[in-house]
Amino acid sequence: MLFHKTILLFALNLLDGVLTVVWVRNGIATEGNQLMARLLDFGDLTFLGVKIAIGLTTAVVLLHWGHLRLARYGLGLALGLYIGLMGIHLFTGLSAFGMVSDSLLRDVSRLSETVFALFI
Repeated sequence: MLFHKTILLFALNLLDGVLTVVWVRNGIATEGNQLMARLLDFGDLTFLGVKIAIGLTTAVVLLHWGHLRLARYGLGLALGLYIGLMGIHLFTGLSAFGMVSDSLLRDVSRLSETVFALFI
């Protein structure tokens, strides 16, 4: 079970990176994390390379120390945050295709910033 959740977390991390590149390069959104935004300035492959390296490091740590309660709780928390982030990507895509109003998108964005600020 831990292995499958770790793979899911890695896949969500990768999907987040790819969607971020697509949204940013098409002028639909900006990268909210300033460090990752700077990496995007160096290029898409640099950004994705670092994103994948972070994901792989996290997966190795979780799989190695997955027997610890803290690792299992951290994995659950990270999955919850990434699933929420996928919701933001979904709203971004829907907005880009004109299926969601800008005011709803701003409200969801403010709500997500508030929620993420509680965890970071």
